[in-house]
Amino acid sequence: MPSYKLGELFCGPGGLALAALNARILLDGKEFEDEKNMPFRFEHEWANDYDKSTCDTYIRNICPDSPLSVYCGPVQSLDIQNLSPIDGLAFGFPCNDYSIVGEQTGINGKFGPLYTYGINVINFHTPLFFLAENVGGLSNANEGNAFKKILSDLENAGNGYNITTNLYKFEEYGVPQKRHRIIIVGFRKDLGLTFKVPKQTHLNNFKTVSSAFNDPPISIDASNNERTRHPDLTVERLNHIPPGQNAWYDGLPEHLKLDVKGARLSQIYKRLHPDEPSYTVTGSGGGGTHVYHYAEPRALTNRERARLQTFPDNYIFSGSKENVRKQIGMAVPPLGAQIIFESILKTFAQIPYPSIEASWKNLEQMDGNL
Repeated sequence: MPSYKLGELFCGPGGLALAALNARILLDGKEFEDEKNMPFRFEHEWANDYDKSTCDTYIRNICPDSPLSVYCGPVQSLDIQNLSPIDGLAFGFPCNDYSIVGEQTGINGKFGPLYTYGINVINFHTPLFFLAENVGGLSNANEGNAFKKILSDLENAGNGYNITTNLYKFEEYGVPQKRHRIIIVGFRKDLGLTFKVPKQTHLNNFKTVSSAFNDPPISIDASNNERTRHPDLTVERLNHIPPGQNAWYDGLPEHLKLDVKGARLSQIYKRLHPDEPSYTVTGSGGGGTHVYHYAEPRALTNRERARLQTFPDNYIFSGSKENVRKQIGMAVPPLGAQIIFESILKTFAQIPYPSIEASWKNLEQMDGNL
C-alpha cells in the first residue's frame, strides 16, 4: 500500500500537511515505486482545528477540492468514531502548558491533557503510524512525569507502537530558524518496523536569515506582506539596537531603555542577525516580541515570518494580520518536517537512510536524560 491516508488533529495552517504531501522517495533522481509501479506518498484524508481562519488557510492550500474534510471546531466535539479510516495520524498537540514562555502547568493545565484525543483516535482507528509534535519544554513539564506519561500512553495506544522520540533542532535540517521541537514517531508493533531519526542535512551549513529573505527576494506585492506601523519611540529604539541584539543592549540611550524588574526575556525587541538562523518565531507579538528585521527598524511582515518557517510564497494565509501571525508562529516548518515524513516513507519501503541516535531511547532510560 504505497499511498498512505493521513488524518490530523490540531492541524494548524497546514505545516505538517504540506510536509507530508511534498514528501517523496527519490532514488537516482527518480521517484521510488512498489512492484505495481505505485509511488510511496501521503494523501490528505481529514483534519481538525478549532480556529475558523486557521481552517480556511488549511483548506485553501491543502484541500481546496474537499473543504468538508476539515472539521472546524473544538477537538472535544469531534466524532472520532465517524471519521474515515486513516493509515497515519499527525498531531501537534497544543504546547501552551509545556512552553518555557508559559506557566508550565504541563499535563494539569487547560491544554496539557488534549494529547489524549490523539490517543483516542489511535485507539479507535489503529493507524499504521503516528507523528506527534510538541515543544522541547515538554520533557521537563511536571518534573518530567508528564513526558513519561505521554510516551507511555502513545506506546500502549491501540495494539501497541514502537516509538522513537527525538528533539529536532530544525536549523540542522535546513530551516533558517533555531526552532527545537520534540517529535515522536510510532509504528504499529505488528508491522515489525522501527523509525530511525534522519541524520541532519545542514549540521555545519545553517541557512541564514538574509538568504531566507533574499534568495529569492520577497515581492512587495506578495500576500500577507503588510507592514506594522510602529510608534516613533519604537522606531528610535530599534535604530539604536544592532543586529543580533535586544532591548537590553548596553549602548541604548537612557530614554530608550525599558524599566523592567525581574526576568528579562531575550527576544524583547531583538533584531535578527543576517548571517545566522532566526531565533524562534512564535505566535505572539505584544510587548516587543514581533521578531525584528536586521536592516530596517520594524517588525517582520507575516510573509517574512512565513519564509523563516519555510512556507512558500504561494501559500496564502487567511484571517486578520494578527491571526495570521499566530498561525505562522504555531506551525511546524514544512521543510524540516518533510525530511521526517520522507524517512517514514523510506521506513515503509525498507530503504536505508543516514540516521542518528534518538534523544531518548526508551522509557526505562529517560530518567537520566530529562
